[in-house]
Amino acid sequence: MASAGLSGYIAGMLFPPFDPTRSELRRRRFREIPVRTLVPNMITLLALCAGLTAIRFAVEARLEWALAAIVFAAALDGIDGRIARLIKGQSRFGAELDSLADFVNFGVAPGVVLYFWGLHEVGNIGWIAAMVFAICAALRLARFNVAIDDPNRPAWAGNFFTGVPAPAGAITVLLPIYINFLGVPRQWIVEFFAMVFTLVIALLMVSRLPVFSGKKVGTRVSPETVLPILVMVVAFVIVLISYPWLVLTIGTLCYLAALPLGWLSYRRYEREAALAATPAAQARPAPSPAGETAGGAGSHPPSEPADDERPARLN
Repeated sequence: MASAGLSGYIAGMLFPPFDPTRSELRRRRFREIPVRTLVPNMITLLALCAGLTAIRFAVEARLEWALAAIVFAAALDGIDGRIARLIKGQSRFGAELDSLADFVNFGVAPGVVLYFWGLHEVGNIGWIAAMVFAICAALRLARFNVAIDDPNRPAWAGNFFTGVPAPAGAITVLLPIYINFLGVPRQWIVEFFAMVFTLVIALLMVSRLPVFSGKKVGTRVSPETVLPILVMVVAFVIVLISYPWLVLTIGTLCYLAALPLGWLSYRRYEREAALAATPAAQARPAPSPAGETAGGAGSHPPSEPADDERPARLN
C-alpha cells in the first residue's frame, strides 16, 4: 500500500492534471507594462546616477561638479512626480524607487560632500554630523511614505510638508560651501558653523514644522502668462549657470527666511477648520442626565460619537 501511494504521488508530480486556467493566470501575471509608467522611473534613475556621481566627485575633490550633480538631481526629482501625474504613470514601484533614490541623492551625497569639503577637519564630530544628516533624511522619507496612507489627514494638509523636504534640505545644508566658493576663506569658524548648521538642518527635516509644499500651485496658467513664464525660467537657468554660488546662496537664505510663513499659513488653516467644526459640534443633541439613564428597563447604552467629530477625510 505504501509503495503504491508513493508511486502515485511521484506520478502526480511528473504528470500533473491539466488545468485550463493555468495558462490564463500565467498570461495575466506577465502582462505588458505601459510605457508611460517607465518614463518617471527613468527620470528617477537619472537622478540617482547624478547623486552617485556627486559622491564620486566629492572623493576626487571636484566639489564644484559634486554640487552641480546634486542640484541636477534635485531638479530631476522635482519633475518626475509631476510628469508621472501628468501622463498618469504613477505606480507603487515608482514611489518606492523615488524614496530610495532621494535617500542617496539628498541624504548620503550631501553628507559625503560636506565631510570631504571641511567636516573632516573637525574630526569625528564632523563625521557624526554628516551621518546624523543622512539618518535624518532616511527618517524623514520614511515618515513621508507613512503619512501618505493616513486616512485621517485633512485635505488642506496636502499643501504642506511635515518638516523640511529632503531635496530642499540637501540644497540648504550645502550653504557653507556656497559661501566658501564666494570667496570666504575656509577657517575653523566656517567649519564649526558648517557642522552646527548641518545638525540644525537635519533636525528641521525630522521636525513637525509645517513647510509649504507648492504642489497645488501652478497646475494651470492663463495663455497670457505662458511666454513670460518661459522667459523667466530661461533667464533663471542662465543666471544660475553664470553665477551659481551667488544664486544658490540667495535662494537658500530666502528659503530659510520663508519657513515661518509656512507655519503661519498652517495655523490659519487649523483655525479655519476648528471654526468650521464648532457649529457641527454645537448641533449635536445634549447627553441625557445620569439619573435618567442609570438603571431601569428604559436605559440605553451610551451612543457612539457622531460622525461630525471625526476629522475630515482626504476624499
